[in-house]
Amino acid sequence: MAIRSVVFDVGETLVNEDRIFERWADRLGVPRLAFFGLMGAVLAEGRQLTEAFRLVKPGFDLGSECAAWKAEEPESLRENFDADDLYPDVRPALGALRGMGLGVVIAGNQPSSAAAALAAMDLPADQIHVSDDWGVAKPDPAFFARVGEVAGCPPAEILYVGDRLDNDVLPAKAAGMRAALLRRGMLGYLHAGRAEAARADVVLDGLDQLPGWIAEHG
Repeated sequence: MAIRSVVFDVGETLVNEDRIFERWADRLGVPRLAFFGLMGAVLAEGRQLTEAFRLVKPGFDLGSECAAWKAEEPESLRENFDADDLYPDVRPALGALRGMGLGVVIAGNQPSSAAAALAAMDLPADQIHVSDDWGVAKPDPAFFARVGEVAGCPPAEILYVGDRLDNDVLPAKAAGMRAALLRRGMLGYLHAGRAEAARADVVLDGLDQLPGWIAEHG
């Protein structure tokens, strides 16, 4: 079946998270390079990213820390993002897909504030959804069921694009969708080197490759 709708993850798919983690490193009082190294190490071991935070600050609690940070710096970006964090290939790629007559949906694991931040960017997307608003997060099958509902077409006609195997490619395939693995960000490069990456319909080095691939294979 032909692809009719393309659905995008957010972090490290549309948004470069480097500045977010740089600010976290500064807040935790650890050199940025050391913090990035710790994050890479825990991810390579299959552990949760927050464990890197706890290695630096034992007892770290994300919710409490974010609340305290907001109270101290209410006007700063803190753990959030804005248009300056958008990868440069996003607007051209999304615009090209819409020009091909495809539905373009953004749906990822993000807080409600991220939906507002994405909406403010005026991206060429038909819909924007985040897990906090849905009350369900990837890789829960219920998340991908919601993706199918908002895309408005059968799963086989949906291509889900993300940078992770565990949260994006594998659960999307299990839901009957096609899946593209984007090779960028810490997990994107790490997961693209794993045998399971062969489960993806395509492995991309950038979103600029996506319209051409769909035109040929979709």
